[in-house]
Amino acid sequence: MNENSQNKNTNRVQLELKLGEQLNVIISASHALNVRTAASFDSTLQPAAFLIVRWLFSFGPANATVLSESTAMDRSSVSRLLNQLKNLGYVKSEQSPSDRRGVLLSLTELGRQRTIEALKEKETAFYERIANWNDSKLENFIELLKDFNSNSN
Repeated sequence: MNENSQNKNTNRVQLELKLGEQLNVIISASHALNVRTAASFDSTLQPAAFLIVRWLFSFGPANATVLSESTAMDRSSVSRLLNQLKNLGYVKSEQSPSDRRGVLLSLTELGRQRTIEALKEKETAFYERIANWNDSKLENFIELLKDFNSNSN
């Protein structure tokens, strides 16, 4: 391997390390923001409960199995969190119209309102980070993220 190839490989490794550092910053900040958003929804609940709330808000009524699979939580944890959410009036159970034995879970009006309020706070924190960017910089960032995300599994 010649010196020019070694320099290119070294530079590439350094760039990949810097990318990893920045991705770690995004992941850590995102996690912290999710925890704060969950606390603003209801500080008495674990952040995992807000994952269920957000899923129901985004996708609508579902059974506990779907929620468990979609949030990558075990069935017993989902069941425990759903009971807490129901006791606090954020989630309700209804008989499934397609299968009378099945139960569908959905947000109550209180649950929807609290979710909207919590997500507004989260959006504000996100938009503060890009508030001073010009449109060109924002468009470039969006395109780079699209390209990065299109290669995810």
